[in-house]
Amino acid sequence: MLIRQATAGDWPRIWPFWHRIVAAAETYTWDPATSEEDARALWMSPAKEVYVAEDDSGAVVGSAYVAPNYGGPASRIANAGFMVDPDHAGRGTGRALAEHVLAAARAAGYRGMVFNAVVETNPAVGLWTSLGFRILGTVPAAYEHPRHGLVGLHVMYRSL
Repeated sequence: MLIRQATAGDWPRIWPFWHRIVAAAETYTWDPATSEEDARALWMSPAKEVYVAEDDSGAVVGSAYVAPNYGGPASRIANAGFMVDPDHAGRGTGRALAEHVLAAARAAGYRGMVFNAVVETNPAVGLWTSLGFRILGTVPAAYEHPRHGLVGLHVMYRSL
């Protein structure tokens, strides 16, 4: 698997799984009806370092970004987002992207990484904890999950 910096030309290969994941409303707090234009602005923002994961055939099977979570004196705490094409789940893409982004954040001088709103039923919670993230707190009944009803949102953190 190749993980590399994304280019503007990668967006058409990211959008199909980005849309599928957000529209499912199971793991991201973004509006399931987000337009492609708004999605591109969210994901491919110039303020973010965006990466893609390609499989052996060159297909983009995942994407991630890292960016400052806060501004000013707290700007050395990163935030990140990760999406893996559901058709390619369970093949290590998420872990590979996470390890790459954590290393890139550390190299860029970030001191820690925080996830502000991890849906507590998201299977990736196990991945994050295995990579050293801990749950700082949970906002109870904050997310209207389409299958589980009201569930909490975790705030997760790890030092870099």
